[in-house]
Amino acid sequence: MRINKKEVLRYLGYKNQKIDKSIIDLIEVCCDEVIDICKESFVYEIFDIDRKNDEIILLGSTLVLKDMDIKNHLANSKKCVVLAATLGIEVDSRIAFYSRFNITKGLIMDACATTAIENLCDELQTQIMEKASVDNLHITNRYSPGYGNFSIENQRHILNVLNAYKKIGLSVTENSIMLPRKSVTALIGLGEIVNLNPTDKCNNCKNADCNFRKDGRYCV
Repeated sequence: MRINKKEVLRYLGYKNQKIDKSIIDLIEVCCDEVIDICKESFVYEIFDIDRKNDEIILLGSTLVLKDMDIKNHLANSKKCVVLAATLGIEVDSRIAFYSRFNITKGLIMDACATTAIENLCDELQTQIMEKASVDNLHITNRYSPGYGNFSIENQRHILNVLNAYKKIGLSVTENSIMLPRKSVTALIGLGEIVNLNPTDKCNNCKNADCNFRKDGRYCV
């Protein structure tokens, strides 16, 4: 696993600031610690898409997609990849510990772990893209519950479809919070039209006011 330090700084909210060497050193320490303790796990399945009554149905599953944004995202797709990934519970435990006794390190560990889970998902997306190309199919960017109007409540449905608790130990609370926290669920469309924009995820996101938007540079 690799952790992009610039991405860590982005999640920490740095934009155009001079970064103290002590912070850079602490980021290095935290990145190494996250890499050492994380247990990367993932599961995904591919389903054919059917469309009925203005809904997207993933054949062979209980997943029915009704929210407009995810329907638009999959508009040109004939299949859908449903995936879940996690860094494991120890990362959560370590972040919680440092958040109590060393707030700065806790914040940096959290940013490193967020970067790490996104990197794992990027690697999965690349793997899926390579497999799809064998069948002359193209992938969309991944789209997670909570994006746009794609309800966060879909977390539970996705985990149930994937049997994620049994396979990778991933569960969800009544408030649709995943446990372990450093986890991701997402959908990726497969179709004959090129839809992927790998160069700038933020420009594809409707949340223009996001604090983590990639619009800054870092002076390291």
